[in-house]
Amino acid sequence: MLGSVVKRISFGNYTLPPMAYTQFCMRYKNECKTEGIVFRGGPVRLTEQRWADLREVNNVVNSSITPEPNTEGLAGEKWLINPASGDCNDYAVSKRSQLLARGWPARALLLSEVVTSWGEHHLILVVRTSSGDLMLDNLTPQIRPWTRASYRWVRMQTPKNPNFWASLGNRSLAG
Repeated sequence: MLGSVVKRISFGNYTLPPMAYTQFCMRYKNECKTEGIVFRGGPVRLTEQRWADLREVNNVVNSSITPEPNTEGLAGEKWLINPASGDCNDYAVSKRSQLLARGWPARALLLSEVVTSWGEHHLILVVRTSSGDLMLDNLTPQIRPWTRASYRWVRMQTPKNPNFWASLGNRSLAG
């Protein structure tokens, strides 16, 4: 599959989550609950079945949500699961929700805020696997190692408790 070319993202200091994440958790309480999280589990072993899950969920969500830019800024951020149309936030939380429903652990499904090369804040899903950290991104059908995106990394949920976010030190990597 991906071999040993994939590296893991290192976390900086704790930081506040996006305000829209807090609103998301108020709307979807089950998506944000922490009881039952195995804190010492580490990354998920990337089996053929897990790889198939990632590909299927990425393809289904990318094709089932019609892109709709958020023209209202922060006030327009909704973070809805499986809407008919939406922006990057909706794609990311929908993918996370579908993988959780398939039995994936929350510690391995981390929402991450990045900045695109054209300066737009963007939300993606990072999946922590034994093969490294992978990105599920609505801007591409490919599931890629996080090092393969020309994004500036801002903040991400932490694996020990997804309700806590950490800064990523504005890391920029181009594949």
